[in-house]
Amino acid sequence: MYTHTHTQIKMGTKTISIMDDVYELLVRNKKPKESFSEELRRIVPKKGNIMECAGLWKHMSDKEADDIKKSIDDFGRKFTKSLLKRTSGI
Repeated sequence: MYTHTHTQIKMGTKTISIMDDVYELLVRNKKPKESFSEELRRIVPKKGNIMECAGLWKHMSDKEADDIKKSIDDFGRKFTKSLLKRTSGI
């Protein structure tokens, strides 16, 4: 097991314990001159804001929107049918 302490100006530090295999993954994934803190900030998912999506599809035609809706509906029907088929014996 490795223990790593990272210190940054005006920021507190925390010591964390991670398993050897996780440490090796971090080392292999880390970019040159990147700290472990910077790497973790880069790879850990961030919560998004739904409002960032507003207007993304404003230039889509009605036909394109209808095609997407149809694809989603078709997938939903196929998924439901498959799920019911797999669980009917339960």
